[in-house]
Amino acid sequence: MSQTAPIGEPPRATGESAASFAARLAARIDPADVTRRLTSASGWRRLLVALGAYAACLALFSFVVWTQGASPTGVYSSIYHSAITDPGSIAQIFERAVPFVLAALAVTVPARAGLVNVGGEGQLIIGAIAATWVALYLVGPGVPAPLALVLMGVGAMMAGALWAGLAAFLRVTMNANEAVTTLLMNFVANDILLYLLYQPWKDPTGTGQPESMPFGANATLPQVFGNLGVVVALAVAAIVVLVLTKTGWGFALRVVGGNQEAARRAGLPVKRLLVSSMAAGGSLAGLGGMLYLAGTQTQLLPGATATFGYTAFLASFLGRNQPVKVIFAAILFAAIAISAPGLQLVYGLDGNVVDILLALVVVAPLALSGSRRSAY
Repeated sequence: MSQTAPIGEPPRATGESAASFAARLAARIDPADVTRRLTSASGWRRLLVALGAYAACLALFSFVVWTQGASPTGVYSSIYHSAITDPGSIAQIFERAVPFVLAALAVTVPARAGLVNVGGEGQLIIGAIAATWVALYLVGPGVPAPLALVLMGVGAMMAGALWAGLAAFLRVTMNANEAVTTLLMNFVANDILLYLLYQPWKDPTGTGQPESMPFGANATLPQVFGNLGVVVALAVAAIVVLVLTKTGWGFALRVVGGNQEAARRAGLPVKRLLVSSMAAGGSLAGLGGMLYLAGTQTQLLPGATATFGYTAFLASFLGRNQPVKVIFAAILFAAIAISAPGLQLVYGLDGNVVDILLALVVVAPLALSGSRRSAY
């Protein structure tokens, strides 16, 4: 009679010595199989592929800047100093990260429910427009700053939620693809912005450029670590992480995103969850537009948040729609973005060259995911 052995191991015979059993077990071991398992477990292959992918992307960016007559080592040194060692660089990174983080989370929240929100750009703009209306036409100079700023934030979040919620409504009622509708709504939002700045909201006492009147002191964020918007954005981001990971609503979104039909059969209000997730995402982006506007621009300008929403979408993709990773990816992108002026001044490069680097940083995970699929 033999003793019970773990699955995959030969049984040990009654009375068999430990040394004899070990020898018999070793004879059954395939060295190649052991090597394969150890290599797979340690992740060396994935590590090498990761390093190779990022090295290739950096080499490609080096080639791009070299073709523009700039030194690749000098460019990387400039990016490092702009993001790390220059005075005030850390504060600038977090200040720029405010719209990136909130707009990236605006992609992440509906993504949990299986929706694709490409409309962060338009939701940032609509939030900034709503905040401007509150600052210029609703609150007067006599309104205390805390109340004025809260009203601006609430107005921006409501506007962003309605703007994004419209795309979700079209999805659940007409089965319109939300990726297409949110993308198209970016252009509509920008057209609304330009109309307001060229016509009714144009500053009559300005220089003739399309810009709104400057905000009053009570509608401008205090300068706390860059500005108070940084603190607010980080607090909101922490709340979003908790809501998505610790609440029933966050769990329900994951269920809907995993299998809508199973969620429907389980009694979950699928349509309501889809609309609420998109509206919640839009409110975050709207708040991001307000915080950036009130903390940095202090008046509505054309292109005030240009490409921020698209950069945030890439950050959400890089973070695989996992809130904490998305936040760090957005901060990384902000660090790269603030290096653009230095590259333009020192090396004569187009400031948008950093967008190429951002795109390459996102391309590397695609190579990694491809290697994972080929390994199975």
